[in-house]
Amino acid sequence: MASTILTFTSRDQHRSWLTSQAILPRGFRVGAAPLDVVPVETGKPARMVITLLALDRPTPDFAALFTRNAFPGAPVIVGRRRLSAPRLGAVVINNKISNVCAEGGVEASERLCAHAARGLGLSTDEVLPCSTGVIGWRLPVDAMAAALPAAIAALQPASILPAAEGIVTTDLYPKVRRRTVGEGSVVGIAKGAGMIEPSLATMLVYVLTDLAVPRDVLRETLAHAVDASFHVMTIDGDTSTSDTVVALSSGAIPCRSESAFADALTGVCADLAEDVVRNGEGVHHVIRVAVRGAPSVELARGIGKAIVGSPLFQCAVCGNDPNVGRLVAAIGKHVGLHAPGLDLSHATLTMGGRVIFVDGSFRLDREAEAALVAHLRAAELYASVPPPDGVAFRPPLDYPPHERAVAVTVDLHAGSGAATVLGADRSHEYISENADYRS
Repeated sequence: MASTILTFTSRDQHRSWLTSQAILPRGFRVGAAPLDVVPVETGKPARMVITLLALDRPTPDFAALFTRNAFPGAPVIVGRRRLSAPRLGAVVINNKISNVCAEGGVEASERLCAHAARGLGLSTDEVLPCSTGVIGWRLPVDAMAAALPAAIAALQPASILPAAEGIVTTDLYPKVRRRTVGEGSVVGIAKGAGMIEPSLATMLVYVLTDLAVPRDVLRETLAHAVDASFHVMTIDGDTSTSDTVVALSSGAIPCRSESAFADALTGVCADLAEDVVRNGEGVHHVIRVAVRGAPSVELARGIGKAIVGSPLFQCAVCGNDPNVGRLVAAIGKHVGLHAPGLDLSHATLTMGGRVIFVDGSFRLDREAEAALVAHLRAAELYASVPPPDGVAFRPPLDYPPHERAVAVTVDLHAGSGAATVLGADRSHEYISENADYRS
């Protein structure tokens, strides 16, 4: 979570803050170009964006983590091959079509890399492909190749914001975070709004730094950062086929402290993870569950995810209804399945900083009910506005008004294991978005 809780009163104010976050580290350029495509599977026109992240000089210092979904997208398959490449000079990204389980998908990704490589003066294996969007559709490589010169011509070294905007799909707004380390910086962008239950990362995340961090250190540090951030977040329990996290070092500035870099990388990833949840499809509330006193970290994480993943609790939070019985039901279900011998009689639960359960029973009354409702309402990002007949639900805001969250704490008093898990409520908008996603 960000160290300071930000609030925004308008889209323009949020945009101004994004711009301040988006200054590119030295040694990088980004560019994007839109294009119109007609997926052969539907025959309906669609809008796509080709985005390029390019280094001034190819670097040997890069890292990437990919989805554990057993149906990985073609770009993930190619990306895993790229991990053994001696250098990386660019990442080419498209939205709208994910190139997953599509006929000739790997060949299509490699062809796109070859086109980008020629335009950038690189070899094909120095280009990493990434795609996000509809699963099962084929990439229109010829149309994308025709748009690449425009994306290359748009490359500029000032701001990463065009890339943050170019990679979105159902996101309401772009996500950018930064940290400074001495004279260097760590800047990250993320795309993700649905199909979020990372088994390594979120859907698409790119972190750039001008600090000179060797490949082996960068890869180890990224793995730790991802485990502490994206591994403890969820929106809907579905692991994407395209999850990818990439870290690139241009090596433009000496890294005086690897530990300071690690802290910065973890901080950027943690902020982006929360941004992804807050920008989730139809999300009204972010839910932050801190579990401590567990026999193990694994059980603490499992309990946290059981709470934020409970459809009943998600719906209650969406309605600002502190139906806290659903908390103990979720905890008891997970413990009964995964730690059946664990004694929960000493567990303590709080919501919004208020103790609601201790010594095996709830501590609830009218004043507590009112306080819990107030906490839920304060954490609400927006209220649903019923749409006209025949029109899909859409959130009324395209920026985050605040960074508050529904705060739940579970102390089992049964060990030293601890974890904080991020999740979200479940709303009408989520159903509507995913019912109409392709159409």
